[in-house]
Amino acid sequence: MNSLNYKYCDSLLNYSRQNSRVVNIGSLPVGGRNPIRIQSMTTTHTMDTNATVEQSIRMIDAGCEYVRITAPSINEAENLKLIKSELKARGYDNPLIADIHFTPKAAEISARYVEKIRINPGNFVDRKKFQLHEYTDIDYKLELERISERFSPLVNICKLEGTAMRIGTNHGSLSDRILSRYGDTPLGMVESALEFIRICELNNFYDIVLSMKSSNPLVMVQAYRLLVSKMNDEGMNYPLHLGVTEAGEGVDGRIKSALGIGTLLADGLGDTIRVSLTEEPEFEIPVAQQLIDSLQFSHIKNSSKLNNMNEGLFNPFEYHRRETAQIENIGSQHSPIVISNFPYKKNASEDLSELGFNYLNKLDKWSISDQSPDYIYCNSTSINFKIPERLNTISKNSLKPFEIYTIDELLNSTEIKNNIIIILLLNQNIHFHKIRSVYFHCKRNNILNPIIFKKDYLEESIDKVQLIASYELGGQLLDGFGDGLWLSHRGNNLHNLAFNILQATRTRISKTEYISCPSCGRTLFDLQETTAEIRKKTNHLKGVKIGIMGCIVNGPGEMADADFGYVGTGEGKISLYKGQEIVKKNIPAELAVNELISLIKEHGSWVESELKV
Repeated sequence: MNSLNYKYCDSLLNYSRQNSRVVNIGSLPVGGRNPIRIQSMTTTHTMDTNATVEQSIRMIDAGCEYVRITAPSINEAENLKLIKSELKARGYDNPLIADIHFTPKAAEISARYVEKIRINPGNFVDRKKFQLHEYTDIDYKLELERISERFSPLVNICKLEGTAMRIGTNHGSLSDRILSRYGDTPLGMVESALEFIRICELNNFYDIVLSMKSSNPLVMVQAYRLLVSKMNDEGMNYPLHLGVTEAGEGVDGRIKSALGIGTLLADGLGDTIRVSLTEEPEFEIPVAQQLIDSLQFSHIKNSSKLNNMNEGLFNPFEYHRRETAQIENIGSQHSPIVISNFPYKKNASEDLSELGFNYLNKLDKWSISDQSPDYIYCNSTSINFKIPERLNTISKNSLKPFEIYTIDELLNSTEIKNNIIIILLLNQNIHFHKIRSVYFHCKRNNILNPIIFKKDYLEESIDKVQLIASYELGGQLLDGFGDGLWLSHRGNNLHNLAFNILQATRTRISKTEYISCPSCGRTLFDLQETTAEIRKKTNHLKGVKIGIMGCIVNGPGEMADADFGYVGTGEGKISLYKGQEIVKKNIPAELAVNELISLIKEHGSWVESELKV
């Protein structure tokens, strides 16, 4: 792919929202200059009308603009009419979205009752069996004709009823046909959607919203960027729905979501978002709103001296780490480091426990967390007590091999001493695009020094800080820029946040990763309770990825990105996966967590908790 095709946003160095076409969804149009819309999805069974209505109201009252409801079969599709009627009777007229998988007939019924249909091109017509096939061009064309025949009736119903459609590609459920031709790649995700878009356009239907979701923020970001580039090539400008699917719960879910969604929003992409958490859906809404607010669009404009031409310096569709020299154990192919301030305390100067270092007197050893910093900074020139051997110290009187630069100082420098590591000091007014401009400056001037991002956040809310840091610094790491983090909040250490951002970008793994879906009406067990139980028993398995899926819609596919999978396959029944392969079927739910642990042990991925010294 040459540099001419790298363009995916209006500007790499200044905020400019992409002007997508407007799509009417009931009384709340999306795209163009409309506000970025917030949506979520019910977790109740769709046939339980009262529970679905009550939960929808809680979501709407929390600020949800579009409510998505699963319609896995004809019965649920028919019941959407009753749900819609009851919501209207209670004074709620927000657009409803029917979520469809596997059942075109359910989509055709739903399209007559709701304002928008979401279909997944990976399983709307095709069935996923993880089988690769050889297709000639003629064979492939015949497959597309088969899809058009099955898909066009829904398109024409939507056109007749004024119902919008989201074509939502999911990394975990690409069809075997797409996988055979394009592989499990962002390009495969994009082509999967484009095939369905072309069928819509052949039927003169254009009320389309697009999404490219993945549980891996890097794949998700690359797929959306590539989609926009491909749309530009074909004269399309459909609005985008952004989301990191199966992001998980708690802080991890919020960081993953902010990383993927925020990085794209900062580039001006995205017209509606959903933060997918393994929590009650109404809890997703404040996070989404805070993420939109935290971008502070009016403040991130950057009057950079650099022009906005990429000039082939940056490939936004593939991960390439910025080339740097290696200085000590920093830069080149080494994992990014974490620096923290020395935790000065009254009468407790030797207490490093808040950084994950605990001295065990009886064993004369240090217990060290996988999320303990690599360096600590102190005002004095030395620390007068024993510290772990692997912990390095720096001070304001002895920074070597580090030197501190502000962004403006670095942007005005074309030559830097080659034996130093740059600590890039980011003040409160420095945001996403100004940081990115340093990347281009270094590339153009062949500056190969490793760079550590240092920022002391001053926002009142630590929750807001988590979101801002995740996209403005995590977004740089997704693009291969950055060799370490030094974060604080009003002087208080944020080393755990630094490690969590590195984990989410997969540039440094320090703990177990959980890929858990947010639940919906298809879910066959209590996701929140089960996820908490699995986490409690496995959270010491550094580097192991565990998928926890409520049903088989995306479950097997997302297992491709997980080492082990726990998937609901029936009432009270769980199936376990190793990667994409199902290895234990229909286990009683009360036995399934222990069976998962046995599976992890069988494949050599289990370790007992032990001291790190």
